[in-house]
Amino acid sequence: MKTVIKNVTIVSMVDNERPYIGDILIEGDTIKQLGKVIEDEVDEVIQGDGMVAMPGLINAHQHTPMSLLKGFSDDLKLMDWLDKKMLPAEARMTPDDIYWGSKLSMAEMIKSGTTAFADMYIHMNEIATAVAKVGMRASLTRGLVFLQDDGGKRLEEALDLVENWNGKADGRITTMLGPHAPYTCPPEPLKQIIKIAEEMELPIHIHLAETKEEVIKIRELYNETPAQYLYNRGLFEKLHVLLAHGVHLNRRDIGLLKGMRGGVSHNPVSNLKLGCGITPVAELISQGITVGLGTDGSGSATTVDMFEGIKAATWLQKLDYGDPTVLPARQTLSMATKESAKLLKIDHEVGTLEVGKRADIILIDMRKPHLQPIHNVESLLAYSVNGADVDTTIVNGKVLMRNRQLLTINEEELLLQVAQRAKRIVEGV
Repeated sequence: MKTVIKNVTIVSMVDNERPYIGDILIEGDTIKQLGKVIEDEVDEVIQGDGMVAMPGLINAHQHTPMSLLKGFSDDLKLMDWLDKKMLPAEARMTPDDIYWGSKLSMAEMIKSGTTAFADMYIHMNEIATAVAKVGMRASLTRGLVFLQDDGGKRLEEALDLVENWNGKADGRITTMLGPHAPYTCPPEPLKQIIKIAEEMELPIHIHLAETKEEVIKIRELYNETPAQYLYNRGLFEKLHVLLAHGVHLNRRDIGLLKGMRGGVSHNPVSNLKLGCGITPVAELISQGITVGLGTDGSGSATTVDMFEGIKAATWLQKLDYGDPTVLPARQTLSMATKESAKLLKIDHEVGTLEVGKRADIILIDMRKPHLQPIHNVESLLAYSVNGADVDTTIVNGKVLMRNRQLLTINEEELLLQVAQRAKRIVEGV
């Protein structure tokens, strides 16, 4: 299958490469040519006039089934949100609920330009099945909480996920191990997971320093900060690590993370909405630490539109540092594409538009009043575009949405399923 996108403005996100007008030739799952392409013997032509082509956005931290709890527990303090709403509702979710909830998040992501995501949850087989059917790219992790003895069931499920799904769905699915957070993983289980990850050469996906309460709890238990707790147990010695949030990091913590493999997923909308604080993104980047962008789950963020996260990320840093030059448009777009690709350890395949990389591409329709005139296309992408401006979403060379119509998800069936399931899950909570 050969597809050519004609006469489109290409924002490749390759270092030092500015936007230019040209064609994109896709052969199978791969970008074969960029620039001027001859149309001979192509199977499909997509007209790109008035469109911008850029790498698909990569959501570096998600909990997809929480889409079923969107708008259910807003405007609450974090622990009330968690203990009184989230946990009781999640306890009612069946494996089928997980499947449909993850599919709802995927529909929203596809329609807002996200092509890949990192997910941590339970019943991961159902989520993997949904990913395989829908056609997205995903790094999947079974969240591991060790506050109660479950006889090794969670760890067994995590290892089953790796065995059954790593590299599957035409290579679109990868896996990590997911100790949930410092405050839910005591030293011995955490060291066990680190040892297994090292032996199996698997990355780690873990929450870190999301709240002040976490910092206080770890200080009381171990007389360490959360970052010190992970560092002193050897998490960063050999492993590629995806750290979610990293809100409450002091300078010493950042020094410990310097040189780490992996980096931090900044989740600004969720952190803002829960009043958690502001991740020191500019300082992390200045120390050479990779910072990508995520949304967190819809239960907290209420949206998985990465363009909202792009805006929030750059505005927060400019405000926090009192400097409008901090985190400029192109750098924030890089966080949502190639930097997030590094966190998921898939940057050799996606994150930029280059010959030989996988064809994960989105087309954004710029022919709208809020996107005109075009003086600087990257500024408009960072500060003006929203998810509803995405016209076409392509993953692995396959069109998942065209003219804003989903092609691999029956949207009518999806909405009917989630409405019924969500009502049952939250009733009486």
